Amino acid sequence: MVHLIFTASYTNEISTLALDPDTASITVSSTVRAGHHPSWITFYPGDHSLVFTGLEQSDGKVIALKFDEEGKGKIVAEASSGGADPCTLLATTNILYIGNYSSGTLSTLPISSEAPYILASSPTSIQFKGTGPDASRQEGSHPHQVIISEEHDELLVPDLGADVVRRFKIGETGCGTLEHRSDISYMPGGGPRHVAFYDGHLYTLLELSSVLVKHRFPLYPELPSFVKSASTMSNPPPRPNGMLAAEVLIPVPNSTYPTPFLYLSNRNDPSPEGDIISIFAISGLDTLELVTEVRSGLNHLRGMLFGGPDDKWLVAGGGDGGGVKVFERIDGGKNLKVLAENPNVQAITGFLWK
Repeated sequence: MVHLIFTASYTNEISTLALDPDTASITVSSTVRAGHHPSWITFYPGDHSLVFTGLEQSDGKVIALKFDEEGKGKIVAEASSGGADPCTLLATTNILYIGNYSSGTLSTLPISSEAPYILASSPTSIQFKGTGPDASRQEGSHPHQVIISEEHDELLVPDLGADVVRRFKIGETGCGTLEHRSDISYMPGGGPRHVAFYDGHLYTLLELSSVLVKHRFPLYPELPSFVKSASTMSNPPPRPNGMLAAEVLIPVPNSTYPTPFLYLSNRNDPSPEGDIISIFAISGLDTLELVTEVRSGLNHLRGMLFGGPDDKWLVAGGGDGGGVKVFERIDGGKNLKVLAENPNVQAITGFLWK
C-alpha cells in the first residue's frame, strides 16, 4: 500500500510524496505552486483533502488548497495572515489560528469545510510584546507555534522572542475569542519554539539554548511547576554555536509501542553524518532521560512527523541538504532505522500524512 505525504517547504511549492514500504521507496508524485515559502501546513479537522498553509513573507498570506485522492492539489482560497511571516497554523472546525513570526501577532480567521473555505479577507489579530537577551533573535515577540491542549481547553503559543509560552482560554463557542490566562516563563535566551503534552506534563523545546524542559501541567488556575531540564544532545558544543533545536514529538502509546518516548530534532550539526534525532524516556513523573541519538544524514533537520500504522514511521526532512528520509521505530521505539529515502527533495520544513 502506498502512503501519501504532503510537504511544507522553503521553496514555492507543496509536494506530495508517495511512500511504498514494500519497495522501500519514496518519490515525488506531484507538486502545486503555493507561493513564497509555504513552511507550515495543517489539515482541516476530519478532512485530509483540505490543507491550509502560510506564506512566509512581509505581507503574510494564508492559502487553502484542495487535494484529490491522488494527492494533486490546487489553491481554492487565500487571505491576509494579519502579520509578517506566518510560520505556524492550526485549524479547528471553524477557526484558523495563525502565528506571525516577524510581526509578533496571533491572528484568527473564520473557516469552513465548504467553499469559500476562508470566510473573511482579513483576520482578527492580537499584538504580542516582549524581548530577550539574544539581540539577533529576540529583538521582539516571535510566536513559533499554535497548539491546543484539549484537556485544558487552551491555546498555547510558544514565543521564541519573549522566552515565554502564552496560555489562552478558548472561547465557550469556539468562535475564535481568546482570553489570556498567564505566561510560562523560561530561562532568558532559551527561545521556546515548540511544545508537546503527555500524562499531565508539558514538554518545551528551547531552540536557542537546545534545552528540553519538563513541567507538571495541572488544570488552571493551578500553575505549572518545573520538573527537570536536559540538553537536547549528549555532547552539546559550547555556546554560542549555530546548532538549533527544532521539533518535539510524543506519539500516543499503542499496542505496538506501549512505552512513551519523546523525539526531537537538532539542526546544523557539523558532523558529516548529519543532524541528530534525540530520543528521551519520559514515562516516570520525574523522568527526562536521553536514551538514544540517531544520526539522520540530514542537514538542518527542521520538520518531522509520525505516521503509518501505529505511528511506526517517522518522516524527516533536511532543510539544507539530505532530502527526505522515512525511519521505522525499532526496539519498542527506543531506536530508529531508515526505511526509505530520497535525497533530491529540497528545503523541506514540515509534513502531513494523508
